[in-house]
Amino acid sequence: MSVVTRFAPSPTGRLHVGNLRTAIHNWLFARRHGGRFLLRIDDTDQARSSEDCVHAIRADLAWLGIVADGEERQSARFGRYEAALARLHAEGRVYPAYETAQELDLKRKVQLGRGLPPVYDRAALALSDDDRARLEGEGRRPHWRFRLDHGRPIEWTDLVRGPQHFDPALLSDPVIRREDGSWLYMLPSVVDDIDMAVTHVVRGEDHVANTAVQVQMFEALGAAAPHFAHEALLVGAEGKLSKRLGSLGVDEIREQGIEPAALMAKLARIGTSLPVEPVASPEPLIEGFDFATFGRAPARFDLEELAQLNARVVHLLPFAAVAERLPGGMSEADWEAIRPNLKSVAEAADWWAILHGHVENAAEANDRALLEAAAEEAAAIDWSESPWPALVARLKARTGRAGKALFLPLRRALTGRDSGPEMAALLPLIGPDETVARLRSAAAQA
Repeated sequence: MSVVTRFAPSPTGRLHVGNLRTAIHNWLFARRHGGRFLLRIDDTDQARSSEDCVHAIRADLAWLGIVADGEERQSARFGRYEAALARLHAEGRVYPAYETAQELDLKRKVQLGRGLPPVYDRAALALSDDDRARLEGEGRRPHWRFRLDHGRPIEWTDLVRGPQHFDPALLSDPVIRREDGSWLYMLPSVVDDIDMAVTHVVRGEDHVANTAVQVQMFEALGAAAPHFAHEALLVGAEGKLSKRLGSLGVDEIREQGIEPAALMAKLARIGTSLPVEPVASPEPLIEGFDFATFGRAPARFDLEELAQLNARVVHLLPFAAVAERLPGGMSEADWEAIRPNLKSVAEAADWWAILHGHVENAAEANDRALLEAAAEEAAAIDWSESPWPALVARLKARTGRAGKALFLPLRRALTGRDSGPEMAALLPLIGPDETVARLRSAAAQA
């Protein structure tokens, strides 16, 4: 069997981290098995759908390195849904219902008040042709419900949750089409999965009850249901569902300097037994992807942990991968020198200024003699090989200073910082003339 997965967002807003996690898992599973990953734009709600959102969805996926092997639009497939509805109607598996939203809400309240589950009572099945004609004469238009088969339990083996069992009598017959003729999610999704030969549906555990209903829809349309994997939902660092987490999107994440490789590494493995580790490419994530590693507990998404992971990813990035985002003129040697001290690629601009721009160096009075000696020795050493060890060795012999008492004043004079990349890597990039000038300037200010 050739694996086919799909990611099916509605273009009514931007993707958030929960959507992105689902997309990543579908893509990784398809790549792991040499299959196809499809993008399905669920734009049946044409009043709320936006082409800007469609473009944004594609752009967000592309930023992560995910390009679909095919794309479909539900708005182009209304004829297929009509045909499926007609078939189900002819076979007695769908029926029109005329209750208003207010009437249905009242029924639910009455059932709950009696301690009963708020399941639709199928009153519409008792309507005669005359009843329906009368209601339509009053201006009512039907919504359509799928008639569940109460004769046997609904069962499937979930790739994450294991064996699943539902009593269809405890489920409401789902509405599949509204009074205004627009489609709800249930039936179009099943028709699309059949037509697109989807073999695995990977989505959040909030869809488990939907899956129970859709399993019967697949059967009613004469198709085998795909395999299902319902993953635990994301929670915030505080351990509960977060409104902020539900709206956190690619734009905000990108503004924080997060690399796509870091976000993919994080979302690919949180909630699994596999370690969340920095990767420079998705190959390790693809090779290790396995639903057997997924847990049932909510997956904890922490922005601080993401930032820490991002720094580790940045430290893996080769010059070629970031060259277009670096300040003009920054060399591979510059990048490799400052890379171990960066939390984001954007911070490279600060160190570029330190290496090749003006430095506000501060010095204490008791360091003046050291800095004057350092300027003299820097002008005298051989810069062709390892100038920093040579400079330090001469200053130790000349001043008797060592350790922090020696290194910190030199770092402050040369970089204006108390910490940063190894001075052995920075000094050749600053160069002899600039080094001497900075040391003399710091000495004069001490």
